[in-house]
Amino acid sequence: MLGEDHSLAKEFPELLDKITALTGSDEKFAADTKRYNALDKEIRVLELRGGPIDDEAMHQLKHDRAELKDSLYLRLKHA
Repeated sequence: MLGEDHSLAKEFPELLDKITALTGSDEKFAADTKRYNALDKEIRVLELRGGPIDDEAMHQLKHDRAELKDSLYLRLKHA
């Protein structure tokens, strides 16, 4: 679905306490979370506005977001 919110809080509501705790205590996790949320917002804006981006570039943005999400999730599960 176009414009869908994939923020960490929406994707992993059951881990919200861990997300908050790690964001406050782990600089790398906080930076990666910020980068993930920025990527997610960029993708949403491009989808909703039909931004000037080719399919390959959009695919790369979504791939980068998915890799970052996987990394963040693993860190959350092991925290």
